[in-house]
Amino acid sequence: MQVSVESTGALQRRMKVELPEDQISQAVESRLQNMTRTAKIKGFRQGKVPLKVVKQHYGKQVRQEVVGELIQSTFYQAISQEKLKPAGMPSIEDSADERGKGFVYTASFEVYPEFEVKGLDGVAVEKPTADISDADVDDMLETIRKQHIVWTEVDRAAQQDDRTTVDFKGTIDGEVFEGGSGSDMALEIGQGRMIAGFEDGIVGNKPGEAFNLNLTFPVEYHARELAGKPVQFEITLKKIEAPVLPEVNDEFAKKLGIDGGMDKMRQEIRDNMNREMAAAIGNKTKEAVMNALLEANPIDIPEALIEEESRHMLEQMADNFAQQGMSREQVMGSLQPGMFADQAKRRVGLGLILAEIVKANEIKADEEKVKAKIASIAEPYDRPEEVVQWYRGDKQRMAEVESLVLEEQVVEWAMQQANVTDTASSFKELMNSQQSGK
Repeated sequence: MQVSVESTGALQRRMKVELPEDQISQAVESRLQNMTRTAKIKGFRQGKVPLKVVKQHYGKQVRQEVVGELIQSTFYQAISQEKLKPAGMPSIEDSADERGKGFVYTASFEVYPEFEVKGLDGVAVEKPTADISDADVDDMLETIRKQHIVWTEVDRAAQQDDRTTVDFKGTIDGEVFEGGSGSDMALEIGQGRMIAGFEDGIVGNKPGEAFNLNLTFPVEYHARELAGKPVQFEITLKKIEAPVLPEVNDEFAKKLGIDGGMDKMRQEIRDNMNREMAAAIGNKTKEAVMNALLEANPIDIPEALIEEESRHMLEQMADNFAQQGMSREQVMGSLQPGMFADQAKRRVGLGLILAEIVKANEIKADEEKVKAKIASIAEPYDRPEEVVQWYRGDKQRMAEVESLVLEEQVVEWAMQQANVTDTASSFKELMNSQQSGK
């Protein structure tokens, strides 16, 4: 086997592989010889078919099979010989297979970039800090109250924050469209579940009333066949329920499963907020470090890996929509992997950089930190010890935790070199920036 490699771009390689005729013909001959024992050909008893006859019937087919298998096996031998690391599947081009002259094929593919990671020596990295005030606890308590609203049916016009029950039918140019109708749908006004104008259009109407709304789908609507189109909804308002917030007292604390009254409840709320704050600070700091690493290490990224990650992200989105009751097929048909290209490129780039840091610095997931991570995940549950056992009994879950810990250790490695400055923030600002991704 002769191998030659040509660079056709920063990461593109074109590899020519020549297979000698002896290698092909010997494999073909051996396979045909074995077939003489099992071949069923009219006029001959099984096991008595002459090799010459088997060649006439199956020679061409067997040669094609052998060549196909040799392409697969010799490709991996060739890249190992040439010390290449392909990123993605190769594109194979073959020349005409002429018996007696061997076989030649060409494989085109991308390779992983080779680079040395630059650390963050002296690079400025901001780490947010925050304190939890009594007012923050009050705000969180109010949020919890709203999560325990009791709905009471009322006979009046609909208002903001009411929960309504409606039947609706949407039409475009007089035609009903898929997913545009519903019966007995519960809808909280102000939640923004429907397109702009739908929920506001219910306000002011009373139970039993029917009315129409003339609206327009957003230009960026996920279903492309509906995006930007005018739509008319026929709506029947069947029921209105007003929210009633529970009083904050010892009884409310007991309802939350907290024994010890309001003081104990406030302390548990503060403890939970501290856990959330620590996680948010960790996430924001990690994001700052990742941004700094990307900026310090501009590398070429294989398009094949970006496309693969983009497809994976699209499938994840489709699965999420499916869990919300939408058609997975409709999402896959209306969206394209290319819309995730920028985010996919970032993910792949970071993955390559982090892998090189781990390799170069021989970083391994610290066992004690893995235990601490599982304990922190299990802590909010009623029976944390069962959650810990569940994680330890599942190899996939353990691998996910180890990956998280390894990533955190890379962040620690980077921050030891960086010029870290604390930036003060309120709890609300920190959590809002966490939710918005800013």
